[in-house]
Amino acid sequence: MGYNLEERAVDRLELLRVYAYGLCMGTADALPGVSGGTVALLLGFYGRLIAAITALTPARVVDVCRGYDPARRKRAREALLEMDLQFLLPLGVGMVTAVALIAGAVSALAESKPIALFGFFTGLIAASAVVLFRSLPFPSLKHALAASAGTVLALLVASGVVELPGSGALLIFLSGALAISAMILPGISGALILILLGQYVFLSDQLTAFLGSLGALVSGNGTLEGVIGPGTTVVLFVAGGFLGLVTIARIVRRALDYRRELTLLFLVGLIAGSIPAPLHNIGEVYAWTTDIALLTGAWAIVGAVALFGLDALAGGFDPE
Repeated sequence: MGYNLEERAVDRLELLRVYAYGLCMGTADALPGVSGGTVALLLGFYGRLIAAITALTPARVVDVCRGYDPARRKRAREALLEMDLQFLLPLGVGMVTAVALIAGAVSALAESKPIALFGFFTGLIAASAVVLFRSLPFPSLKHALAASAGTVLALLVASGVVELPGSGALLIFLSGALAISAMILPGISGALILILLGQYVFLSDQLTAFLGSLGALVSGNGTLEGVIGPGTTVVLFVAGGFLGLVTIARIVRRALDYRRELTLLFLVGLIAGSIPAPLHNIGEVYAWTTDIALLTGAWAIVGAVALFGLDALAGGFDPE
């Protein structure tokens, strides 16, 4: 899991390559059932990603901020290299680009084609659970219980029986922390977490509105007030995401190191329990008639086939 850091000159081609990695990873994390962590594994930069994320510590950030002092400048430069920011920054920009593009498409489709969108997502999630469970062993009762616990918890959250504490700004902040933490887990998608929490469409709409109002402001056709509303939501989510990276992500990694199989079974159980979550979005728009159920099922099959096809092309997903 370690990654040997060495001093590198900033290469434009390297930056472009890492940016492309970010595009791939962001696209995967914006789609439920497809994991950015899996993309990182398949493209061969998962170890470097984990090393860079775990190097983001408050102490190193303070060292960088003290770089204005000539006596501390050497340590600031070392801290920058240790955090591997020349990798994380273009990767992050690529991810943000992909998420922004996907968010716009999701906002449009959620309004115009909710059955197609959320039926497709249901198939993606279901197939993802099958693929990942297929690669995990169930040698004892405790393994089965770990998977069952994750499934039941996700079902309870999806049905509204179990809710995160708070609402509004606090829920957005917590959603960011949980969703971004999922980024480092092969098999778990940040979008899946947001769907499970009922925040996926809302946050996609807010991101699209923020980018649109920001563009209008820059072109002279918008107002600052139009930017502040959705911009506040985006900032809260990003702040929660940063907290998640430096806290929850580390907790999950330790759990994986301590009880790898049980932790993975619990996490994949969360995926299995999330299968019906997208269907709530359809139920908010349409009554569940036979025709609606059949059309949703057809789109779910399309999503499942897409995921199984991706699995076959990739040579099988390893939940790590």
